[in-house]
Amino acid sequence: MPMPYVRQLKLGPMDNFVYLVGPADGPEVVVVDPAWDVMEIESAVAQDGKRVVGAFVSHCHGDHINGLEELLSRHDVPVYAQEEEVAFSRELRKWGGDALRPLKAGDPVPVGSRTFQALHTPGHTPGSHCLLADDALVSGDTVFINGCGRCDLPGSNPEAMYLSLSQVLLKVPDSARLFPGHDYADVPVAGMDAVRQKNPYFAFPDMASFVAFRMRPRK
Repeated sequence: MPMPYVRQLKLGPMDNFVYLVGPADGPEVVVVDPAWDVMEIESAVAQDGKRVVGAFVSHCHGDHINGLEELLSRHDVPVYAQEEEVAFSRELRKWGGDALRPLKAGDPVPVGSRTFQALHTPGHTPGSHCLLADDALVSGDTVFINGCGRCDLPGSNPEAMYLSLSQVLLKVPDSARLFPGHDYADVPVAGMDAVRQKNPYFAFPDMASFVAFRMRPRK
């Protein structure tokens, strides 16, 4: 599969990555996890001659959506969020309002001439989902280059996280590149083949051992 246009922006005090994602041959983009600095996001859109046609919310935590309301004040566009996340999060319903377009697992996400796919990957939150855009996986806090999202927060579920990594993300080919939600590794982007080999959360043979490791006491 081809690589789409992906612009990675590191914003805010928590090393968040915000993304612009769209077809390589068109101006349309969705903003993945609009947060922290909407003016900087808009500057990047303008620099690359792009046009915002939607927002994609990987999950409801404030460090990923605290710019959503401001973005919607500037752009009358749909907001794609997983239906379980919409039901779970009052903040998402408040900030997204009538623009919310709840998605089911595997639903299409239209962006210009391309149609991308939402992969429901619960675990960090009930409605966490990743954007599979051709040969790019934009993963929010489901999976990082060397780790995965916390499972000890309200709405988290380590068993669901195990299934998301071991089953749902099997749909993502080794040739894809992982674009995570935070800058937590020595590189900002990595191939899925390398992630599967080096990320310890892909190495567990069963749910029990995964859960025991993921839920070990935090230092």
